[in-house]
Amino acid sequence: MKAGVLAVQGDVSEHAAAIRRAAAAHDEPAAVVEVRESGVLPDCDVLLCPGGESTTISRLIHREGIATEIRDHVAAEKPVLATCAGLIVLSQDAKDDRVETLGLIDATVDRNAFGRQADSFEAPLAVDGLADPFHAVFIRAPLIDAVDEGVDVLASWEDRPVLVRDGPIVGCSFHPELTDDPRIHDLAFFPELEAGV
Repeated sequence: MKAGVLAVQGDVSEHAAAIRRAAAAHDEPAAVVEVRESGVLPDCDVLLCPGGESTTISRLIHREGIATEIRDHVAAEKPVLATCAGLIVLSQDAKDDRVETLGLIDATVDRNAFGRQADSFEAPLAVDGLADPFHAVFIRAPLIDAVDEGVDVLASWEDRPVLVRDGPIVGCSFHPELTDDPRIHDLAFFPELEAGV
């Protein structure tokens, strides 16, 4: 497996370590590459779009020609895991004109809806497909306001979606890479194995 981590801005090293853990759990070798410019992503089997600053990520992926490659990756049904700011950038609508979204997840997202850095929190989440709760870390997390038909809600917190699947994309409001638990990465990249059940 060749895994690309969008590395224009955000928590790149944590995601690289998380995909290696998930792959190792399935005896799958994983080569991780950083996607900072066009020409790298087309050779990747999977893509991780990490958290960070969504306005910056949005601007840089368009400037570097990566936005079109992300759309092509999804059109080819290749898996994507988009967390926090990655979820915002891949959404249909971020409710913020500063973010040029890619419209790949049929959902409306409210940036920083869970509050500022000081309002960060951790919580056990019941996730469809997982036998035990997932310990989720929310940091300046976006709220998934609404999802269109065809988007599966895999987990909610206080009746608000925080983990969704739209075709080959798994999007989450929280940061699964900040734990040692690989099961969200499993859901994104090894769904056929019913990981973590």
